[in-house]
Amino acid sequence: MTTDLGRKLRVGVIFGGRSGEHEISLMSARSVLDVLDPQRYEVTQIGITPGGAWVTGELVLDALQKGQVESLELVTLLPDPTLRGLHALQKTSQGYLMELLTEFDVFFPVLHGTYGEDGTLQGLLEMAEVAYVGAGVVGSAVGMDKGVFNSVMQANNIPILETMVILRSELSDHLDLILNEAENMSAYPMFTKPANLGSSVGITRCQNRSDLLEGLVEAARFDRRILIQRGINAREIELSVLGNDLPEASIPGEVIPSREFYSYEAKYIDGTSELLIPAPIPEQTIKQAQGLALRAYKAIDCQGMARVDFLLDRDSGDLYLNELNTIPGFTSISMYPKLWEASGLPYSRLVDRLIELALERRADNQKTEHRFAR
Repeated sequence: MTTDLGRKLRVGVIFGGRSGEHEISLMSARSVLDVLDPQRYEVTQIGITPGGAWVTGELVLDALQKGQVESLELVTLLPDPTLRGLHALQKTSQGYLMELLTEFDVFFPVLHGTYGEDGTLQGLLEMAEVAYVGAGVVGSAVGMDKGVFNSVMQANNIPILETMVILRSELSDHLDLILNEAENMSAYPMFTKPANLGSSVGITRCQNRSDLLEGLVEAARFDRRILIQRGINAREIELSVLGNDLPEASIPGEVIPSREFYSYEAKYIDGTSELLIPAPIPEQTIKQAQGLALRAYKAIDCQGMARVDFLLDRDSGDLYLNELNTIPGFTSISMYPKLWEASGLPYSRLVDRLIELALERRADNQKTEHRFAR
């Protein structure tokens, strides 16, 4: 892929971040970097440390994985569109000197969780008026907050499981009331989870009141908003969605967890969870899942990509939309690229297509007038 000037497309891949999913971001970024064709792209690695520092230089990904970033160059991206590009920061006795390193045609965020997938980074990129892969501010924020997302799904008559949202501050003063309300909402098992996180970080399957209490405390470590959700005897079905205004859904896949649910360990540590592609479900259920996935995608104004997760009740056959991930995992074992590969779109072409969609959306955004003159 080249620009109209005939040069390579300048791509800034951003990874790491201030999130409980920092390590997963590094794994995903390595897979993306491996397939970006050097004949078509001029790639700059931009790492964000767990403390929030932006760095670049030689072998940024390796340095972040080793926790050895001292040799890297401190950089920043400004929200000012008149100062577009990545700037190096050099510390002096009087503060910092700033120097432009390079400009970019498109950014490719590979950040999972808070400060990367939740609309905060997207807001910065929007203010800088640059092209970037993935959903915008609204789609990212709503997709990230499971409580708000569930409200939007209910408003659009998309089936979800019974859920209640509580605040971390309420645990100390209203714990008994919360436990009673949860038990009135659902029989055990229930699940507790942070509203704003992914990769199954902070999720607990609760079989009794003691588990529920421990699960609430665990989820409160990662977010001020906590979900309690009814548990069912479920099969886990996932679809990938790709596109802007006219999105498409992949064939579905099924996750067979190696543990009692698809936990962080089952996803990334033991590597023994099984992925069935395509999912062995009836054609009618496939069409239902694809239709609901596209409706959910459009309802939150998602763009670029998303992985949409469903729970299929083994006992009743009912299908429930569980969540939508706007920056899904891109590791070698991740479902999002695997589903597209099985649908006829190989990994390298998928990455190309995501960059194309980012540039298309930027061109569309440039048609919007931001000044009103009589």
